Amino acid sequence: MPLVHRTPDSRFANLPDYPFQPRYHLLREGLRMHYIDEGDADATPVLMMHGEPSWSYLYRHMVGPVVEAGYRVLAPDLIGFGKSDKLTRQSEYSYALHVAWMRDWVETMDLRNIVLACQDWGSLIGLRLVAEMPDRFAGVVLSNGGLPAGDPAPDAFRKWRAFSKHSPIFPVGKILQKATVRTLSKAEVGAYDAPFPNRQSKAGARIFPSLVPLGENEAVPDQIKAWEVLETFAKPFTCAFSDKDPITRGGDTKFREKVPGAKDNPLHHTLSGHHFIQEDDPEGFAAVILETAKRAGV
Repeated sequence: MPLVHRTPDSRFANLPDYPFQPRYHLLREGLRMHYIDEGDADATPVLMMHGEPSWSYLYRHMVGPVVEAGYRVLAPDLIGFGKSDKLTRQSEYSYALHVAWMRDWVETMDLRNIVLACQDWGSLIGLRLVAEMPDRFAGVVLSNGGLPAGDPAPDAFRKWRAFSKHSPIFPVGKILQKATVRTLSKAEVGAYDAPFPNRQSKAGARIFPSLVPLGENEAVPDQIKAWEVLETFAKPFTCAFSDKDPITRGGDTKFREKVPGAKDNPLHHTLSGHHFIQEDDPEGFAAVILETAKRAGV
């Protein structure tokens, strides 16, 4: 059995603007995955997927408006993040495992007509789910992310990857602040630090940048297969990238050119903010999700 860190519940006490009841799914490997599940259980599900090194707390300002519009919002914490279990060895994480874990959860929950809202690693994993289970998805909203398949790494990303591998400290809350325009409160910075009380708990957050298939990477063949499916995906696919993210700037172009549901889609938006757009423009991101769901007829 792998060594697992389970962050104590006390670390998550009294987080600002995060009143959601914790729910858990036990994966086949015995790992416990946390998720938010808000709204009517029979309503159309909106799946909000976070990236690195954040967790479902990132979506706290978007859950309420989408639920109030009549949807069911689900926001999982990836293994290694948030309230989910964390493998303590970097070598035990892989891109393929994350996709498999999330597929296990989606199938167990039997989610259908899903509207996916994804950013950062939430898009790398979420778009693979769309490619593997396209019939379960009614639409996609992509912000500040992508599905790289061996592309060259941008300079900004190479620096981030080197930092994550070699920096003696990895201050998650400060990292979130650096990639956010608005000033986070001390309590909000603390909420992003909360899942990671020690070095071992940060193994997943540390290794994620090295798993992104930019350049040579074992995941490239799977990415190419996923793109083959996305190039036939005709359901609404909306890009909502931000105007101040140096890492993903221009990343929407490939989707708008190659994904049928993104071509001639009038809903593409440029949101105002940095990489973690959920902090800078949650209202704008939520509005695009609702517009895309309406276009999808769900």
